[in-house]
Amino acid sequence: MDRLSVSPVLFRKMPGTMDYPETVLGMETHVSRMLAGLASEEVWLLEHPAIYTLGSGAKEADILTPVKLPLYKTGRGGQITYHGPGQRVAYIMIDLARRGRDLRRYVWLLEEGLILTLKDLGVVGERRPARVGVWVCGSRDGQEREEKIAAIGVRIKKWITFHGISLNVNPDLAHYHPIIPCGLADYGVTSLHKLGIKVTLEEVDQRLEKNFRQLFEIRPPF
Repeated sequence: MDRLSVSPVLFRKMPGTMDYPETVLGMETHVSRMLAGLASEEVWLLEHPAIYTLGSGAKEADILTPVKLPLYKTGRGGQITYHGPGQRVAYIMIDLARRGRDLRRYVWLLEEGLILTLKDLGVVGERRPARVGVWVCGSRDGQEREEKIAAIGVRIKKWITFHGISLNVNPDLAHYHPIIPCGLADYGVTSLHKLGIKVTLEEVDQRLEKNFRQLFEIRPPF
C-alpha cells in the first residue's frame, strides 16, 4: 500500500507528562504505520518528566557527576540532554520523500522554525557552524556568552522522520549541571523565562505550529 499522500498533518497536544520509553515506542509504531500507508503525518507536542536521554553520539565523559534522574539510551542523533517539565518537546513524524529527501535541509528547517518562533517572542535565536540547535547571545558577569535554548535530535527510517526538537520555556535549568549538554562544555543553557519572556507552553505551541506549517508547506486542517 502506498504512503498516505493527502491527509493533513495533525498537531497533537499530549496531556500531562509523557513517559519516555512509552512515547518512543508510540513513535516507532506510528512510523511503521506511516510506512504501511495506515497513518498520516503527525507532530506531537508534549512534556516529559525529568530525565536524561543519550543519543547515538553520547559519551560517558559527558556525565560529570552521578545523576539522580532516570537515564535512557535512545536511537536519535546527538549526545546527552535533559528533558523535563517546562520544556516543549515536539516529535515530528513527516515524510521527507515528499520534501526532497534532504536530511541537512530538514535540520535547517527545524532550526529555522525555532528561530522564527523565538523571533515572534522577541528573542534573537542564531545558528552556529558545526553546532546543531539554536543559540542566544547575551552578557553575563560582564562577558558575552552563548547559551543554547533549543536542541535537535532526529532519526529517519525510509525517509520518515521521528524524534525532533526541544525548546526550553521554563524548565529547571539546574538539571543540566551534572552533564555536558550535547557534548559542548564551553557553552551554557538558557530558557525563555530566564531571558525574561514569561510565555506559556500553549503560546509557544501556537507559534511553533504556525511556523512549521509555513516552512514545511503543511496546510492547516479544515
